[in-house]
Formats: sequence, C-alpha cells, structure tokens
Amino acid sequence: MKQALETIRQQAETLVGAAQNEQELEALRIRFLGKKGELTAILKQMGGLAAEERPVIGALANQVRENIEEMIKTKAGQLQSAALNARLAGETIDVTLPGKLPAQGGRHPFQKVLGELEEIFLGMGFDVVTGPEVEYDKYNFTMLRMPPSHPSRDTQDTFYITENILLRTQTSPMQVRTMLEQKPPIRIICPGRVYRSDEVDATHSPIFHQIEGLVVDKGITFTDLKGTLDVFIKQLYGQEIKTRFRPHHFAYTEPSAEMDMSCFKCGGKGCPLCKGEGWIEILGCGMVHPEVLENCGIDPKVYSGFAFGVGLERITMMRYGLDDMRLLYENDLRFLRQF
Repeated sequence: MKQALETIRQQAETLVGAAQNEQELEALRIRFLGKKGELTAILKQMGGLAAEERPVIGALANQVRENIEEMIKTKAGQLQSAALNARLAGETIDVTLPGKLPAQGGRHPFQKVLGELEEIFLGMGFDVVTGPEVEYDKYNFTMLRMPPSHPSRDTQDTFYITENILLRTQTSPMQVRTMLEQKPPIRIICPGRVYRSDEVDATHSPIFHQIEGLVVDKGITFTDLKGTLDVFIKQLYGQEIKTRFRPHHFAYTEPSAEMDMSCFKCGGKGCPLCKGEGWIEILGCGMVHPEVLENCGIDPKVYSGFAFGVGLERITMMRYGLDDMRLLYENDLRFLRQF
C-alpha cells in the first residue's frame, strides 16, 4: 500500500506539472482527491490492514494528500499568472496615441433662450422665482378674479386632480404666492411649465412654458410697464426694434394690453414671418387689478403694479426660425445638434 501511495504521488506530480489550463487541473484534482478518486480508493482498503500498520499508512496517506493539494495550488497560481500576462500582452495600450474625447451635450434651445431672458431681467433688478406645477385652484384662478363661473376659464381649461387641485395653466400663481409672502417692493419673473388641454399641432401643446413678470411698488404706472418691456425687447432683438400696445382684456389686469414688436426679419415692411403686417404679437400685459392686490393683502390705495406674460416657445421659435413647436419636444438629436 505504501508503494501504491507513492505511485499516486508521482503520477500526480507529473500530470499536475503538465496541466495546460485550469480545467485540466480541476479534472486531476477530482481524479486523485475526489470522493471516488484514487487516493480515496486506497484509504478504503485500510480496514484490511493490521492494527499496527493503520497509523503508519494513515499518516503517509495524509502526507500524500497534502503534497497533491500543494502541487495543485502552486500550479493554479502559475496558470493564473500566465493567463494574466497573456491578457496584458494582448491588451497593450499605446499611451502615446491621442485620446478619444467623450461625447459632449449642449443646452436645449429652451434653456438657451430662457438663460438670455433671465439675464435681461436680472440686469433690471428682477428676482427669479419658481413654484409648484401642481397648484390649488384658488391661486391659479380665484385669487386672480376668475371664480368657477368666469368665462375666461374656458380658454384655460386644464387637467384637474381633484376639484380644488389642478395642473397650473400659467405661472401667475407664483405672483400670488409672492405677494402673500412678501411685502412690496416686489420685482420678479416666474418661468416654468404650464398645462392646458389643447390639441397638439404646429403651434399648440398641452404642455408649454411661460415666463411671467410682476412689479409692485408705490407709484408704478403704465409708463413703467411700457418702458420695462421696451428695454426687454430691444435687449433681446436689437435696438432698432419698435413696440406697440393694443387694448385687450385679462381678468387680473386693468387696463390690459397686447404688445407687438416690429418684425425683426423684414424691419416692418411685411414678410411671411409677420404675415405681411410688419408686426408680431409677442406678449400680454397690464396693470395689476386692485382686487388682486387686495386678495393678497396689499393696499391698492398705496401700491400699484404691472404684470406681463410671454410664451417661451414663441420666442424660441422666432429666435431660430422654427415653424413647428413639436420639433422642440421630440428629442431628435439631428435637430438638437444644430444648436
């Protein structure tokens, strides 16, 4: 039996040393040390040995097992090291080659135009405020003189979550919230997403963006409104641009107006962009209605103010000569890469 154990050790040493990969090595481990392996088979025969021989053979068998395990462990380390060296040799990188820059994104046309508008108004002393898109009815309508029965709600039909909670139709609720929380003087713009149940077409979407402005202080007049908006348009489109105001009606301003600007493409002569009129409608505005001031706890006998609102899509489309606002929402990289 001693000779058999020595034979197993010698065979294992030869075969393990010649193993080419980890699969062959695992097969040899099973052959010699597994439950049905050659060493195990020898140990099963120890029952037929004399009592004085069993300790000697048992110690020898354990020594052979330890020798084989050590051989396998050493060979496994050699194979792993060889595999790593081969991989490193095959994946050699020439560090002198120029690197590949990661793909760089760019700002969306919306963000570019919004950044310009914010810079213009920040330069005039305005603050930028934002608020929730899920809003209470009282902030979106009622406190702005649009009770449930008011006809102007028909043009601002929106998405209701409950009877009193809705997706805002304008950013005006932030004007109300600001007047409730802050005493005049107030000078803010409120950019953000708004929602109305409009059909999707080239110029309408149920989701769009507005920028509204509010100024409240002592002695504010319509002249201040005209001067502020005139500076805004000239900063955005050039000093040669002219503006005009037409009477209009908004529930929360009195008097109210629509503001047009001379067509920046044709200089007011008439072209397809301005539909031959020489003027482009750009925004709505007016003096804050005294009832709105009262609703917000501001004395209209002491303070007055003006408000205005402009669609970001409208300005973006005019800035880049787009004729379909859906291009701004489709996430088509072929389109966006142009900006």
